[in-house]
Amino acid sequence: MKDKSVKEIKEIIDGLSVDKYLEYIDILRNDERKSVQSIAVKMAKKLDSIRKENERLEIINAFENEGYNKGYVYIGGIDEAGRGPLAGPVVASVVVFKPNTKIEGINDSKKLSESKRDELFDIIKEQALDYGIGIVNNEEIDEFNILNATYMAMKKAINCLEKTPDYLLVDAATIPGIDTDQKAIIKGDSKSISIAAASILAKVTRDSIMYQYEEMYPGYGFKSHKGYGTKEHYEAIEKLGITPIHRKSFLKNVL
Repeated sequence: MKDKSVKEIKEIIDGLSVDKYLEYIDILRNDERKSVQSIAVKMAKKLDSIRKENERLEIINAFENEGYNKGYVYIGGIDEAGRGPLAGPVVASVVVFKPNTKIEGINDSKKLSESKRDELFDIIKEQALDYGIGIVNNEEIDEFNILNATYMAMKKAINCLEKTPDYLLVDAATIPGIDTDQKAIIKGDSKSISIAAASILAKVTRDSIMYQYEEMYPGYGFKSHKGYGTKEHYEAIEKLGITPIHRKSFLKNVL
């Protein structure tokens, strides 16, 4: 490699598979040129990052693997988005993967940028054995309360599946009135790959709905706060009044 320019070395490195990294790191570290040694350092950092991500992806399959070890064969993860906002629906999703699925970067939707969520949204749908999305609007939230509406959204999501799971991993909840075995996992959206996937599908779906409401009800800032109770949102309600998508049961102190 010593007879090659830094540019040529970079081109070689860009085309390398990860399993070749260690071999080339050792070679480049022994090069006298500081710029080449710097490439080796960057490669080592990238390799370390890849290893850590692989370890994390192994860990977030643990609850699914526990289920398979118990004899379950079709495991779904469930999460919701939109329990807390003053306006808009609550959205739930369920995702079923094949065993030991690994999707780089998948995590609790709240820990991801919007662009990363959008990217993963399509990847999840492509890789999932099955998925479902359930939506319950603000009027039903007012009628049944947010907890029951959340359960309704989760049941709707399950009913969208072609095949009902024999085991459900649920983020911090147990869904009443269903026969399927369940496991409630606190902060499951960062501990289970299928719950994390469900959190992303639910969040991206709900955000897209709120973007449509931004066009329908200008001046409320739905695009930025997604219906949550920000200062901007409360000021808009005070100035413009409530819309047909507001949850009246959440605004008793304002009405």
